[in-house]
Amino acid sequence: MVDAAGSAILRAEDVGVAVPVGRGWLEVVRGVDLELHAGETHVLVGESGSGKSMTARAMLGLAPPGARLRGAVRFDGAPLLDMAPAALNQIRGRDIGWIPQDPSAALDPLRRVGPQIAEVIRVHERQVSRKATRNRVLELLRTVGFNRPTVTARSHPHTLSGGMRQRAAIAVAIACGPRILIADEPTTALDVTLQAQILDLLADLRREVGMAVLLVTHDIGVAREAGDRVSVMYAGELVESGPSGQVLDDPRHPYLRALLAAEPSLDTSRGELRALPGQPPEFDALPAGCSFGPRCEHVHDQCQQAPVLAPTGAGRAVACHLLAPVPSASTVHGHREQQ
Repeated sequence: MVDAAGSAILRAEDVGVAVPVGRGWLEVVRGVDLELHAGETHVLVGESGSGKSMTARAMLGLAPPGARLRGAVRFDGAPLLDMAPAALNQIRGRDIGWIPQDPSAALDPLRRVGPQIAEVIRVHERQVSRKATRNRVLELLRTVGFNRPTVTARSHPHTLSGGMRQRAAIAVAIACGPRILIADEPTTALDVTLQAQILDLLADLRREVGMAVLLVTHDIGVAREAGDRVSVMYAGELVESGPSGQVLDDPRHPYLRALLAAEPSLDTSRGELRALPGQPPEFDALPAGCSFGPRCEHVHDQCQQAPVLAPTGAGRAVACHLLAPVPSASTVHGHREQQ
């Protein structure tokens, strides 16, 4: 992984996730290195099913029941995945906020919005009085854009629109002023106007309190608008990473080049879209060597060896034999053994 300036608040090192399938195991995340720094938005982007949401959940110790995690996740140097559940639960919600892909998953449909936000504060800040908690709940609802916070606090989630539920979920996630916010596809179900409002809100929160944001999305446009740094995921692995402007304006990995070439624009004529050939591989049928090889127009003999994410200068890294040195046989063997 290429270091950004300053020390990382959250650092994932060789993170992998394997889920039980029949009598065996299926690795859906393999060897992910990722860093998050104060005041930045790091976007994890990839097609649906690429493993990006699973990576984000693994970084919080929220992998599916029965899944096996490997690697390390460090928060301020402390190993999160080695912590006792009680200690990890204290960090989640207080120091690290989590916005799930479906805002309904963050909200209890049987309880009013206000008490749900207040509960997070009471759990993590027991010394705060009831009056102070109520005032903070209303302030949080104002912060996330509710003009009538008292009415919203008394409302049940099902009475809110999709965009309003997403804002309420954000209020829950930031209730204790976390240093890190991990947002899993927070704009997926929203129209373009609401999507822009949510992205603006996340940007405002980052600027105002110096919060670091890990934003998971399949939308290149969202990555371009919101990201300071971008990491691109394909078939459970990172294939490119670096400053957002550099990565998206000058893509180096053939997958990202093809993905960007397939983006429509206002100038795109009918029939001119370039679709990516083939389909992403299934995790139980990954090709030998480079996972993108069967879809890549630049594939060659060296691609029978799995490329590793390697620095290419200027804070960037790419996993491609066209741009990075071919690893030695021992390196490749060791990489595959870890997987």
